Amino acid sequence: MEDDAPVIYGLEFQARALTPQTAETDAIRFLVGTQSLKYDNQIHIIDFDDENNIINKNVLLHQAGEIWHISASPADKGVLATCYNKTSDSRVQACAAVWRMPKELESGSHESPEDPASTAQTLELLCHLDNGAQGNVACVVWEPMGDGKKVISLADSHILLWDLQPSSSQAVLASSALEEGGQLKFTSGRWSPHHNCTQVATASDTTLRGWDTRSMSQIYCIENAHGQLVRDLDFNPNKQYYLASCGDDCKVKFWDTRNVTEPVKTLEEHSHWVWSVRYNHSHDQLVLTGSSDSRVILSNMVSISSEPFGHLVDDDDVSDPEEHHTEKSKEPLQDNVIATYEEHEDSVYAVDWASADPWLFASLSYDGRLVINRVPRALKYHILL
Repeated sequence: MEDDAPVIYGLEFQARALTPQTAETDAIRFLVGTQSLKYDNQIHIIDFDDENNIINKNVLLHQAGEIWHISASPADKGVLATCYNKTSDSRVQACAAVWRMPKELESGSHESPEDPASTAQTLELLCHLDNGAQGNVACVVWEPMGDGKKVISLADSHILLWDLQPSSSQAVLASSALEEGGQLKFTSGRWSPHHNCTQVATASDTTLRGWDTRSMSQIYCIENAHGQLVRDLDFNPNKQYYLASCGDDCKVKFWDTRNVTEPVKTLEEHSHWVWSVRYNHSHDQLVLTGSSDSRVILSNMVSISSEPFGHLVDDDDVSDPEEHHTEKSKEPLQDNVIATYEEHEDSVYAVDWASADPWLFASLSYDGRLVINRVPRALKYHILL
């Protein structure tokens, strides 16, 4: 089917940072950050026109340094945060800052001029999210349901909770915590959408930890969650306590944080480090993973989803007895790999779902190739009908 063909966009620089524009719920829009050592780095605002299957782009200059992580405000389309490397006194330092894009680009309506001599627009710096003392920032995560004023940054072994002041021009450090021992550096973190957004999970080395943001105390700890470094994690958006993690042992694991002795499920489909794992926001049986085996894998983890028996029909809703036969069986459905995507030729460092369309996702490989794909149509209808 022609409609399921991937759409590929090439950046001229290497890249590993990708995020959907979270606050945008109408247009399909992703932000990509580049990693160039020689040239000014850029943020590409990628608009996907679903009807015509084409990509429109705008480019913003990010002169502060090479971008290692990017995240978008859940409340304000124009605000984003980056973690970037800058060199000072021949030392490389990983910093974080909150930026605002030019007003006219928030809705992505204007195409960047193709003329290379035309000046690309720059981001407006709102505030820094580092005070140097805590070390190198690995990632910045926004409170998922909030007004875009609460942000957590992970710097070496510190977890820092910031309050962004009105207009976001200043960040006040509200509270912080130090990981036990303080020896291990955080690699990744996610803010849970459950429990009134009072929990954050972090990864450092092979360990996963849960934190209560009100007291900055540890709630749970999964030691040796992976045999090697944990690279990424994500919460199931529809099923509290469920968490996915991935790492350098080539595995993706699913955890119930109430009982952390064993993973609920383990996937071993990748043949190299797994860099990124993402739950679908609407249909949590759909899980995306990206790896440095250059592949993106879409898995159907229906047995541990919020609808393990499929979409059940209530007896009261069935007027015709004959329709009973078409009802889904009460046996849990089987987990399986739905599709393996092989459009990349380099390590896939990031995968993410579009905010505005639950059936569409993007993946980014280090050579600057962004690929937009769709969930196979047959599966989409199977889930919906």
